[in-house]
Amino acid sequence: MIISVPKEIVPGERRVALTPDVVKRLVGGGATVRIEKGAGDNAAYPDDAYSSVGAEIVDSAAKIWSESDVVAKVQPPVLDPQAGGNELDQVKDGAVLISMMQPFTNFELVKAVAGKGVTGFGLEALPRITRAQSMDILSSMATVAGYKAVLIGAEASGKLFPMLTTAAGTVVPARVLVLGAGVAGLQAIATARRLGAVVKAFDVRPEVKEQVESLGADFLATEVSDEGAGEGGYAKELSEEQQKKNLELIAGALPDMDVVITTALIPGKPAPVLITDEMLGKMKPGSVVVDLAAEMGGNCAATKAGEDVVSKGVKVIGPVNLPSRTAEDASRMFSRNIQSFLQEITKDGELNLDFENEVVVGTCITHEGKVVHETVKNAIEGSAS
Repeated sequence: MIISVPKEIVPGERRVALTPDVVKRLVGGGATVRIEKGAGDNAAYPDDAYSSVGAEIVDSAAKIWSESDVVAKVQPPVLDPQAGGNELDQVKDGAVLISMMQPFTNFELVKAVAGKGVTGFGLEALPRITRAQSMDILSSMATVAGYKAVLIGAEASGKLFPMLTTAAGTVVPARVLVLGAGVAGLQAIATARRLGAVVKAFDVRPEVKEQVESLGADFLATEVSDEGAGEGGYAKELSEEQQKKNLELIAGALPDMDVVITTALIPGKPAPVLITDEMLGKMKPGSVVVDLAAEMGGNCAATKAGEDVVSKGVKVIGPVNLPSRTAEDASRMFSRNIQSFLQEITKDGELNLDFENEVVVGTCITHEGKVVHETVKNAIEGSAS
């Protein structure tokens, strides 16, 4: 079995799908691993780090795609300006693709993968079950994003995060509000606390209160309601009345905050707007909002994906692809997720696709020329009607 890693060609993407430590284990298990020349350079994994553990370094992207049984990527296949076509144009018929695929929104890509006869696994669709935690790239990358968001907020703020006692007097700690207490939010809370900030957090799911408080933050809550808890532990859309109560609670907290980190997402939906223009106008001049939902429309009304803007005296930062900014460790985490996933689809060093396996069924988007994931298939059919 040949497992290959092409160089990522999406602008700004610095991660690599497999790191040398995982390659060593795969080679030891009998797989042939091929790495496109320079694929790991931007993540601080040079070619010789791969060759020293038994990987083959390949100059040609075409050879990577056309001769591989399994292709592992970070980003979905995209147009390659140098090749003059899509990366998929060179893929081997019947190959397996493991990557992020944006399967619930990028329908053209899903259809293209199916049209090439590729068995495509979209890692975003991984079932939220205990057994699959070691493969959960969304959680891994959210951990990196939550950590990095706080550092960005601290850098942009005019406040020092910890309380300091100095010859010039006492400096009071920064006040940080985290909206959304999923993986990214919890990591943001932990990071802000480690830096010495006073932290408050809000989430529509009351069951996360204990986790928030265990990290040393205060939990903001409206009347107890379980309607915010969706399938698999994600948040879901709220009733108009509950959303109004939540916005009032957030609006009351914002004027005291120096930095706000927003992380709220609803699977398959635009990000909910939690900070309106009116709320921004009541925040302190010089305060900062770091919106981790920027790529899905943003939790702040003023957010622009990939840009820093100042609105009503508040700096609103809309970072995209934050994990790529910490490419070395983000790649290592991503790679270990891939390694765990490969154990689900291989046996004795060869492909073994068991469609009775809930991890395989839940993650497989295309197979044998068809879209086989029921949710994705129904969404595509619905978009065409």
